[in-house]
Amino acid sequence: MVRPSPRAQIQHLGRHLIDLGFLGLMVGAACWPLNLVDRWQDRLLERMPGFGGGAWSAASLALVLVPLVVMPLLLVLQAGPWKDGRGSGIPQTMESLHDPERRELLLAATPTWRRSLLWTVASLALFSLGREGPVVQVGASVAHALRRRFPALLRGLVPGGVLAIAAGAGLAGGFNSPLMGVVFMAEELTGRFQSALIWPGLMVCATAALMSHWGGEPLYGLGVVANATPETELLLWAVPIGLSAGLLGGAFASLLLATARQLRVRVLRHPWLWGLGLGLLVSLMLLVSGGLSGGDGERLMTLLIDDQKPIATGWRWLGLLVLRIVAPIIPLAAGVPGGLIDPAFTLGAVFGSGVIEWFGGDPHVGLALGMVAALAGATQLPVMSMLFALHMAGDQQLLAGLLLAGALGAYAGRMLLKLPVYHALAALDQPNSNAGSEATS
Repeated sequence: MVRPSPRAQIQHLGRHLIDLGFLGLMVGAACWPLNLVDRWQDRLLERMPGFGGGAWSAASLALVLVPLVVMPLLLVLQAGPWKDGRGSGIPQTMESLHDPERRELLLAATPTWRRSLLWTVASLALFSLGREGPVVQVGASVAHALRRRFPALLRGLVPGGVLAIAAGAGLAGGFNSPLMGVVFMAEELTGRFQSALIWPGLMVCATAALMSHWGGEPLYGLGVVANATPETELLLWAVPIGLSAGLLGGAFASLLLATARQLRVRVLRHPWLWGLGLGLLVSLMLLVSGGLSGGDGERLMTLLIDDQKPIATGWRWLGLLVLRIVAPIIPLAAGVPGGLIDPAFTLGAVFGSGVIEWFGGDPHVGLALGMVAALAGATQLPVMSMLFALHMAGDQQLLAGLLLAGALGAYAGRMLLKLPVYHALAALDQPNSNAGSEATS
C-alpha cells in the first residue's frame, strides 16, 4: 500500500477537523433554544414565594394552576397526533444507535421538534424535568440530518459513531461542559472508552460547548461551593453520604420505572382524565412547597449554595425531599419529554445538605457529595456524575470526595436497580416488555 504524502495527510486531517468543528457548531446552535427555555423557567420560578420571598400573588397563583391545563394537553398530543414526540429522548437515541433501521423514524426532524416543543411547554409550566433528554436527541438528530445532506461528512467514522458523538455533544451544548458530553457518550451510549470515538468526540463536544458559552450558558452553572474541609474529613463524610444518597437515587429511579410501567398504557387510553389528575398533583405540590418542587432543580440548588442558612429544616426539609422525589416522577412516568439528571442531582443536594447538618457538618459539603452520589445511584454513571458536579458547582478541592461518593453511590444504586435507568426506560417502550420488574429485581 502506498503511504500518502505528508501534504495529503495534512489535507485529510484539515478536512477531518473542519468536519468535526462544523458538526459541533451545528449541534451547539441547535441546543441554544432549549438553553433559553431553561433560563426562562428560572425567571418564572423567581415569582414563587419559595424563591423570591414574600406572599402569594395573583401572578404566582396563576402559574401554579398552569399544570392543570398543560398536562392534559400534553398527554392528549402524545397519545394522538404527536405520539412520536413522546418520551425522554435518550432512550430513543439509544435505540437508534442499536437499530439502524429505526434511525429514520426516531431521529427525523418531525419527532425531534415535537419532543423539543413538548418539553418547552412542560418546562414553562414548571414541571420538574431536566433537559438532557431533548438536547441529546437534538444532537443525534442534527448529525443524522447532516450525514444525509452531506454524505461525505466524517466518512471515516461509522454512522453509529457519529450519532453517539453528536448525542454527547448535545449534552455538552446544553450544559457548556465538553468533557461531560464525551464521558456520557462513552459511559452510557457506547459502553466503552475507545480512542476512535474519544478523540473526535472531544473536538465536537468542545465546539458545541463553545456555542453554548456564546449563548450565555455559564461555566459553573450553580456557582462555586465554598469548601474549607480537610481532605481526610471530606473522604470520611463521602462514605455515609455516598451510600445513603446512592440508595436514595436508586430508589428514585426504581420508583420512576415502576410508576412508568403502571401509567404508560393508562395515560394513552385516557389522556384527558389522567392529565387532569396528574396536573392537579403537580399544582398542589407547587402550592404546598411555595414553588420549591417546581423546575429542573438548578434554581433550588443555586439557592442552597448561595444561602448561609438552610431553606428548610426538620419536617419541612423531609417534606421538600419527598416532593423532589415525586415531582419529577409524575411527568417522566407519563411520558412527557425531559430528563432526570437535574432532578436526581437536586434530590441529592437537598438530602446531603440536610443530613450533614444534623451531625454538625458543612451543608455545602453535604450538598456536593449528596448530589453526585444520588445522580450516580439513579443513573449508574459515576464518572459522568462527578464531572457534572464539578461543572455545576466546581471546586476541585472536592474532587477526592466526589469520586468516592460517586463510586459508592453507583454501587448502592445498583442494589436497587440492576439495569441502568435509561436502558430500562428504553426497554419499557418495547412490546410485551417486563423491564420495569426486571430492572429492579
